[in-house]
Amino acid sequence: MERIKEIDLEIRNPLAELISDEIFVALKSRGLLHERTLRDYTIRKKFKLLRQQKVRASDAIEALQAEFPYLEFDTIRKIVYQRKVF
Repeated sequence: MERIKEIDLEIRNPLAELISDEIFVALKSRGLLHERTLRDYTIRKKFKLLRQQKVRASDAIEALQAEFPYLEFDTIRKIVYQRKVF
């Protein structure tokens, strides 16, 4: 759980590598960012960071489930392992 808090500090603007905080706030305040897509992106990013810290995949998913209790284990698993099709 402590690792999640540390990672949380890194993900205030989940798109920081793409856009500035000011642009992120402006887009979000105008409703131009899809909340579920941002949530899924954040989950994938946190999962990747936990895995890089040598946390087992199932433990990482359980930690994410504690942060997102309204999501089932399998839902988080699908989010982190889904293939991106564009």
